[in-house]
Formats: sequence, C-alpha cells, structure tokens
Amino acid sequence: MIHFEEIDNSSLLSLVPSTFEDSRGWFSETFNEAVFRLNTQLNITFVQDNESVSHKNVFRGFHFQIPPKAQAKLVRVVHGAIIDFAIDLRMTSPNFGKVYSIELTAENRKQFFIPEGFAHGFIALKDHTIVNYKCSQYYSPASERSLIFHDPNLQINWPVQLNELIISEKDKAGQPLSDFSDIFI
Repeated sequence: MIHFEEIDNSSLLSLVPSTFEDSRGWFSETFNEAVFRLNTQLNITFVQDNESVSHKNVFRGFHFQIPPKAQAKLVRVVHGAIIDFAIDLRMTSPNFGKVYSIELTAENRKQFFIPEGFAHGFIALKDHTIVNYKCSQYYSPASERSLIFHDPNLQINWPVQLNELIISEKDKAGQPLSDFSDIFI
C-alpha cells in the first residue's frame, strides 16, 4: 500500500510506501503503476529511471524539459537525504513561480511526484546521497532547460549558505524565471 498526499493544491504529491519489517530487515513496494494510476487519475507511463550519487551540499537543478518532451518525475532517496525542490512554471497556475520543497531521506522513504510544468532540483544533505527518479519522457538535450538557482524571484529558503553549494558549470548557467513565463500555458 502507498499513501498519497497532494501538497498545497499544487498537483505535486508526497507518496509514502508501506514498509514491512522483521528480523531480516525490511521490504517495500516502491512503485506500482496500477496503484499510481488509480490514486492519481493520471495516465502516466514512466519510461526512464535515473540515479545520481552526490556529496553533501551538491545542488542539482533546476531542470525541466519543454513540450512536447516535458517530463513528470517520481523522486526517491535510496541512501542519504535531500531537500527536493519543485518550481511551478505553469503560467495559468495561481502558483506560478512558487517554490515547493520536501525532505526526502532513506529513513522516511517518502517519494515526491512532480508533474510536467515544474522545474526540479535538489540539494544533498549528506555525503554519498543516492537519488533515484523515474521520468515520463526520455532525456532530450534539445528540450532541456534550467532555471538559475539564485534567482531572487524564487525566494528559496536554502538549508545552507549559497557559497557552500557545489554546483556544476551547466547549472550555474541557468536562466531567470522571467525567461520561462510562456512555456507551460
């Protein structure tokens, strides 16, 4: 069984799968397509799984793909902990530009569903943090875009000082939110 909870009327979901523990350890069904579709009423097929390993304070994001290659993602932490962020890029949404965050850890086993129309990023809170996520579209370099992490319009409550973040050159070259106001209408 998986518990589904919508976050702030945003289309974002927190999922917590049931865990069965005994003297050997634990078992959890982390994804079931039929249960996902029944509980979300979404007809999404995940076509690609990605996994990253990050050191503490590594920030990855804020990434998204533009239509028709836009991606929905289902994110979980296998080892370690992250603060996972989603930014609403849907121009017609009353929450356009709003930043949502959730702590995902190996211990809390929460998952974060991010639909199309959101940028996604995370910061690793521990060394050797392993993040696994499902995507509803294949990676398309020509469709990939990034928001700049320090855009003051995003009003992000960072868990560390910005100068402590470890960020790739590619992610440092993201664009401001104002450049993406007409992609997801």
